[in-house]
Amino acid sequence: MNHQNVPQILIPYDDCLKILWDHGHELHGRKFGLEAITALLRSLGHPERRYPSVIVAGTNGKGSTSAMLAAIMERAGFRTGLYTSPHFVRVNERMRVNNREISDEEFALAFSEVRHRVVELVDSHVLPHAPSFFEYLTAAAFLYFARAEIDFAVLEVGMGGRLDATNVTDAAAAVITNVDLDHQEYLGKTHREIAGEKAGVIKPGRTVISGCEHPDVREVIQRKCREVGAELIETGGLQGVSGLFHLDGRCGFDLEIGETQIPGITLQMAGRFQVKNAVAAATAASRLKNFRISSSCIREGLQSARWPGRLETLQNRPLVLLDGAHNPAAAREVAAFVQEHLAGRTLRLVYATMRDKDIGEISGILFPLAKVVYLTRPRVERAAFPEDILASARAESRQIVIEPDPARALEQAIEQSSPEDVVLVAGSLFLVGAVKMAVLEGRLVPGKAVLPEVFSEYS
Repeated sequence: MNHQNVPQILIPYDDCLKILWDHGHELHGRKFGLEAITALLRSLGHPERRYPSVIVAGTNGKGSTSAMLAAIMERAGFRTGLYTSPHFVRVNERMRVNNREISDEEFALAFSEVRHRVVELVDSHVLPHAPSFFEYLTAAAFLYFARAEIDFAVLEVGMGGRLDATNVTDAAAAVITNVDLDHQEYLGKTHREIAGEKAGVIKPGRTVISGCEHPDVREVIQRKCREVGAELIETGGLQGVSGLFHLDGRCGFDLEIGETQIPGITLQMAGRFQVKNAVAAATAASRLKNFRISSSCIREGLQSARWPGRLETLQNRPLVLLDGAHNPAAAREVAAFVQEHLAGRTLRLVYATMRDKDIGEISGILFPLAKVVYLTRPRVERAAFPEDILASARAESRQIVIEPDPARALEQAIEQSSPEDVVLVAGSLFLVGAVKMAVLEGRLVPGKAVLPEVFSEYS
């Protein structure tokens, strides 16, 4: 790692985290505007300009698509940075180079430089106040990637697109996975309004890969591309996919992109919806200028890609699945997976959510799947209390259990299940993170059939 411009006063890693947490949670103090991140990056010498990038926006599927594209680029031999959000257990998860998390030392180096620049900018009145939690991390990630001398970066949008801190880059291509109703208090009440925010990542003369299928959303994106002269490639409806099959919920298929044939792709990530993400990632990789990506690299990258918290297996008997499913669109995908691949098996649902989510609609999708619903709450300020979830639920389950502690709620669900049953932990990425943390701390011990790789990246 290149340690040029190492700050004279290095802030210890734990103190860096304290500074971050003092800015609240991901959405706390969210500022819509690129002025602060632009000024900060200018003072750092514009590290985001030292490597080409692709930006990935959308309501769902951003993380999986980003991970797939990064895996393809790594397989092709390019040193690849990956910036994602949120994290489950450690903030380091958000910044990776060739799938290796940033170390505590590297994080402290990058964050310290950002912090010192922030103090200078605030003291000199260039900035009226300190940046947000997400702006701090985005600047640190850009700086870390530059010092790590990456060849390419994949940047997942935090929220929206137009005014997201990641959108200061002049990305070589933009991927918009889909657009559905979520974060409506910030992005708009309708599909059109939200699509307008997502379409903000579209830049003049660049390539846009869109997996969006909603008619209003497609119209917004098509119009934006025409206005700025961007090339639009639409991949919605599984265009180019043939021979689709699944084995234990994981899909295989052949893919045709233009004149390129990519046969025999199999995905590690479960769910038919991951095929759409794979098509978007493969299309983006194939259309990158100045990068030669072979069909074999695309196939091998897609086959090796993994992403936590999306139908992730914790143990097999009973089967325990972890999924964020934090908005109606994601909940519908999970429900479709359960109905297609787990039909006839007794399911127990461990559920938690944030107060600002559509509890009524999501509960109406997920609760009818379950014999028992265990309502719980991760230790997050935004999290809804179990009693409030129950009051807002539109669907009834045969049995409701209230257990505030996520680890104990999951333990109860496992203990009451037979080996052939299914336990689904869903409703919030923060809930998934609470379960992962409980495992790491030894407060929750899964069965012996845990997949060995599930938690290796967090240990």
